[in-house]
Amino acid sequence: MRIKLPKIACIALAVAIGIGSALRQSLFRARAADGIATGAGAADREGHLHVPDDYRTTDQLLGSWAIAADEGKGSKEVHVVYASPGVIGAYRKTRRFPDGAVLIKEVFKSATAEMTTGTVSRADVLKGWFVMMKDTANRHPVSALWGDGWGWSWFDAGDRSKTTTTNYSEQCQGCHVPAQASDWVYVDGYPPLRP
Repeated sequence: MRIKLPKIACIALAVAIGIGSALRQSLFRARAADGIATGAGAADREGHLHVPDDYRTTDQLLGSWAIAADEGKGSKEVHVVYASPGVIGAYRKTRRFPDGAVLIKEVFKSATAEMTTGTVSRADVLKGWFVMMKDTANRHPVSALWGDGWGWSWFDAGDRSKTTTTNYSEQCQGCHVPAQASDWVYVDGYPPLRP
């Protein structure tokens, strides 16, 4: 027995299948991430990066760096680095950053003083943020802010949504060349990434 469906029912069925397929793909991506937060909070569809509002309470602390003063004691800057949820565990399993991983580096001017423990430098005034988002799929091949497996952007402290970076290979990548073998990230400075 053959059933004839009205044309409108066929269209509704096709739409339902399309929606179901989109939902399944979304669920698949979420499962594939294995608990890793994607960069949805740090990048829009066009690939414009920004600093997520809640990274300090949702992301994982990777570690910090003290940049030595040019003269005298102490540090001139303190860098504090965060990773999106799940990145640490994924990195420890594979020794690679997973697609969608977001790294946020806060850059502070430091204040140095003599304390009971000696000369101490601490984070003082925020200068800005450096944001990287892992992109193994090469989603934005024509953007000058994306390449070599990452999205790259600097943000001044006054505006966390507008990057001042115009070309990652000219403005960002040079500092990361010594870390090229470790996915462009100085992983040895982050104790949580060690097995």
